[in-house]
Amino acid sequence: MRRVLRAIAGVFALLFAFTASITAASAHPHVFVTASSELIYAPDGTITGVRHAWVFDDMFSTYALQGIESKTKGVYTREELAPLAQTNVESLKEFAFFTFAKVEGKKQRFNDPVDYYLEKRDAALVLHFTLPFKTPFKAKKMELEIFDPSFFVDFGLEKKDPIKLAGAPASCTMAIQRPSDGAAKAQTMNEDTFMSGENSNYGAMFANKITVDCP
Repeated sequence: MRRVLRAIAGVFALLFAFTASITAASAHPHVFVTASSELIYAPDGTITGVRHAWVFDDMFSTYALQGIESKTKGVYTREELAPLAQTNVESLKEFAFFTFAKVEGKKQRFNDPVDYYLEKRDAALVLHFTLPFKTPFKAKKMELEIFDPSFFVDFGLEKKDPIKLAGAPASCTMAIQRPSDGAAKAQTMNEDTFMSGENSNYGAMFANKITVDCP
């Protein structure tokens, strides 16, 4: 089982049981996330971090919650979900939280997440967390990408206002490029091909790309 599956399974103990029923021959996403994010600016225009809210698909959420005790059936408090939230952010660190930032072609690094928690919204689990940049910076242009290189997790952006600039200077503008549909090609690839050689970063074809310009 692939490394990304092990990480997510570390978050939700029953994910192994869920994915065991999925044949390894189908090279397509097994977990679906709808994301919305904020780029956080300090008063002086410095970019300090990225704040995420990830909504997991209903099927994944249902399996993930099995065995989790709550005082009220079907209702989960932040406190009851806190152990899952902690394991989540710790496990996903190995994959850089599927969040990649560049300034003038140079990768920007993140510190460990802060302000993280899980909530249950209708039938879905929602993970909230903030990634502070190791070195906050000012930039005329920066690029942010959200995707899983292995394409095991499919990240889609919310349809309306998926990306916000929190506290950005008024002169800043933003462009969002959603991934094109390459699902047909992905279906033709088996798991071994999917994770080897030039295809090991296949998920980049499905990246959500955000460009921010601050003249």
